Amino acid sequence: MTEPRTAIVTGAGRGIGAEIAQRLAAEGHRIAVIDLREEDTSATVEAIVSAGGEAIGVGADVSDSSAVEAAVARVADELGAPTILVNNAGILRDNLLFKMTDTDWDAVMGVHLRGAFLMSRAVQAHQVEQKWGRIVNLSSTSALGNRGQANYSTAKAGLQGFTKTLAIELGRYGVTANAIAPGFIATDMTRATAERIGVPFEDFLAHAAKEIPVGRTGVPADIAAAAAFFISEEASFVSGQVLYVAGGPKD
Repeated sequence: MTEPRTAIVTGAGRGIGAEIAQRLAAEGHRIAVIDLREEDTSATVEAIVSAGGEAIGVGADVSDSSAVEAAVARVADELGAPTILVNNAGILRDNLLFKMTDTDWDAVMGVHLRGAFLMSRAVQAHQVEQKWGRIVNLSSTSALGNRGQANYSTAKAGLQGFTKTLAIELGRYGVTANAIAPGFIATDMTRATAERIGVPFEDFLAHAAKEIPVGRTGVPADIAAAAAFFISEEASFVSGQVLYVAGGPKD
């Protein structure tokens, strides 16, 4: 039986984050659903509560230090000390290097890297006190390089180094840190990419599936399953790892 704990999932208003939040709630954890605006969390919170779980929605810009501190303090007050953290919040500002603006670069770094740093720093205080914790960071196969994503690829590669360092620093306190690197996952974000390049979403999915050894694109539940494993008691000896959930091998 899994011991119920308090989990924070960022960027959980939709997509992969929402699926992870609901999966962890189904396993008995209390869930803090964090997204940029509190109203964006309502669908995920309602889904969890209607299924018999416990959840609150919190609006916070994860790249803002004071907002993060306030959010984590509220979670601790309302749900109990958060000892599970899933850093999923992310944005896209894709463009070729010569077209990429300073703002495109800074925005992506702010949400992915600074956001994961600020959230992890705030939550680790509770984890260390409780002598137990799980941190799961969402990387991407784009960490291996991807045309038009110099900012996103760099941020996702950076999260892998961040994950390994957290594992080294926090392991003595019973805290593990791991990363999931999804491949092509069908979400609103990939739908927006298809729209941006002018390709029907179904055609976009079909083309991607042809390049994937298992012959299909991923779904958010694939990522939620990996997160659930890393957070489980059975994974207590797994730390500092990057798991590519991509339907085939990645370097």
